[in-house]
Amino acid sequence: MQAKKEEILKAHAYRRAIKEFEPEQKIKDEDFEFILEVGRRSPSSFGWEPWKFVVVQNSDLREKLSEPSWGAQKQLASASHFVILLARKGDEMRVGSDYLKYKSQVVDKLPADIEQMKNDFFKNFMENEFDLTDDRKIFDWACKQVYLPFANMMTAAAQIGIDSCPIEGFDRAKVEAILAEEGVVDTHKLGVAAMVAFGYKKEDSPFPQSRFPMEEVVEWLR
Repeated sequence: MQAKKEEILKAHAYRRAIKEFEPEQKIKDEDFEFILEVGRRSPSSFGWEPWKFVVVQNSDLREKLSEPSWGAQKQLASASHFVILLARKGDEMRVGSDYLKYKSQVVDKLPADIEQMKNDFFKNFMENEFDLTDDRKIFDWACKQVYLPFANMMTAAAQIGIDSCPIEGFDRAKVEAILAEEGVVDTHKLGVAAMVAFGYKKEDSPFPQSRFPMEEVVEWLR
């Protein structure tokens, strides 16, 4: 148990936001499938999994994305694998939508009474408890869900010696327009939440990892 704890903490201490990768050093297919599987198995509020992962390996598309993705210039050019994480938009996440019906009935195979009970709880949660009452609020909430697999994939990568970089430096509307033009995304249903690059770092970061001390982060109420 202690060895496992040390292994996990070592991975977290190892991880950095890598600005440039070794372009010739590629992640093995089975290793990247493992990273994606960790993302796929991540938890989500109400188990809705309001996400989709687009792995952009096409060099022409990466070049197109480079202009509106100011925070991913070097990563798009050098990463072994580049992932755009999408979140479901307003109508997709409202009770009665085709997406929620598909998730409940086909993926989860819920009995009709359980599906109805879940929908009632979710509707109350949206309208009365979390004030998810307009499209932007719903999309922002879905984006928060996406950050669960987002973080889990980077941690899983670090545990097997693969580097990564989380990216929010992009013009969302322009990136979505490019993806829509390429036929990759229906922007009525999905929007860009974040990006993440994976690969092997070109050089070590000159800056040590820095975090607040535990006593400034955690407050115990005993």
